[in-house]
Amino acid sequence: MQPTEGDVHVNRPLTNISIAFIQDAANFIAADIFPTIPVAKQSDAYWVYDSAYWTRDEMEVRAPATESTGSGYTVDASNTYYAKIWAHHKDIPDPVRANSDAPIDLDREATLFVTTKALIRRERLFSSSFFAGGVWTRDYDGVAAAPGVNEVLQWNDAASTPIEDVWDAKAELLERTGFEPNTLILGYQVYKTLVNHPDFIDRVKYGQTPGGVAMIDVSEMAQVFKIDKVLVLRSIYNTALEGHAKSMEFIGGKKALLVYVPPAPGLMTPSAGYIFAWTGYLGAGAAGNRIKRFRMEPIASDRVEIEMAMDMKKIAADLGAFWDTVVA
Repeated sequence: MQPTEGDVHVNRPLTNISIAFIQDAANFIAADIFPTIPVAKQSDAYWVYDSAYWTRDEMEVRAPATESTGSGYTVDASNTYYAKIWAHHKDIPDPVRANSDAPIDLDREATLFVTTKALIRRERLFSSSFFAGGVWTRDYDGVAAAPGVNEVLQWNDAASTPIEDVWDAKAELLERTGFEPNTLILGYQVYKTLVNHPDFIDRVKYGQTPGGVAMIDVSEMAQVFKIDKVLVLRSIYNTALEGHAKSMEFIGGKKALLVYVPPAPGLMTPSAGYIFAWTGYLGAGAAGNRIKRFRMEPIASDRVEIEMAMDMKKIAADLGAFWDTVVA
């Protein structure tokens, strides 16, 4: 029958819906873990006090007309940060701008695109700087059976003891430093496992919903571990190069990290790590970030560019305990 549906209608973009897989910014938690230190210069030094001098018992009884006992401490001024400038851009060619239809908003989309790239880079930099073996004084490896020294039974095993494992690490860090760790960071796959672990289910079974399902989440985990907060690395990234089939994976992997983080940074304030953000970089924001839009006349395009100037530094290896491959 003529005319057909295709003869009387030409497909045009809908103006009330479009599909883009833009990760929720709340999935990126690197800035929520260690304090961010705003710095005026790209590089500088910071002092580190040796805890050994501050934890000895050296006071003695003073006899009449004698000197009191005395001691001192050392300060290491050799530690430095260097805020590298990370950058990425998206070009908007003039023909593309002239030919675009609603609901395309090229400037907004380019800004979201480069911002997401910056969040992924910061999250992956956190992972490589802190969420890895060989960084902290205490490393544990998850094993499928018969754990030995510095090993734990992988937490996906119903016979494993994740609550005891974390408490043992807490006690060791407290004994070693005098500071009780207060923050636990979990890769999403580890979080998913702990939510369903029988040890946690048993701890909260009397708080079940009317349907009989025990409610476990990060707040309940924090209560069980007696720490301030449990954070989950939910962010993902594509490991494949452009032009290849996408290969998605969690940035956090199958890992966990227990650390001490101070309520606020300050002088003589220890922390497992700090993030130095170069806020003095020509109007950069609190994360050392700048977004610029400028003309690229030689290629007849507008460019939207983001920069982020930062350095992630482990400050005290003794204030961290790390579990690698803690679930199968």
